[in-house]
Amino acid sequence: MSAVETLASEICDAARDIKLNLPAVLAPGSLTPEQRWGVAIASAVASRNVRLQVAVIADARNEVSQSVVDDAVAAAAIMAMNNVFYSFRHMIGKPSYGDFRAGLRMNRLAKPAGNKVDFELYAMAASAIGGCEWCICSHERVVVEAGLTEQQVHDAIRIAAVIHGAAIALEVA
Repeated sequence: MSAVETLASEICDAARDIKLNLPAVLAPGSLTPEQRWGVAIASAVASRNVRLQVAVIADARNEVSQSVVDDAVAAAAIMAMNNVFYSFRHMIGKPSYGDFRAGLRMNRLAKPAGNKVDFELYAMAASAIGGCEWCICSHERVVVEAGLTEQQVHDAIRIAAVIHGAAIALEVA
């Protein structure tokens, strides 16, 4: 049994749907293993459940390189910062804030350890969890323009949604 399956078995019956969805969204599909596991890791980190992070990363290491793990963690961390900053700019609705230099380092976004498009996909998933419309739209546009299909984007967001649901379900006493 995988680490994620073992952890999923601890999810309470009230959240049975999450327990059933978790292995389904992590199964091979339209995404490459790097995309699927990178999105799962970024989503687990963005969801802030350490036990889920450990399980997802343990299973991912069986299928992907350390650079995927590192990029996914970096994407989640950068998006945690950006989702706050760019959500503020978007929600406040004052164009004058756009005149100020962000002054936030995002070097890993420009030069990830692995595939740039995959990094953008991880960032999009983390931004969906962070709820930043501006970031979600920006990253979706980049990955689609780079050749990913809407089906792949959809599948990445399904992973993010279920991972986030699992993080919540695992917090229930």
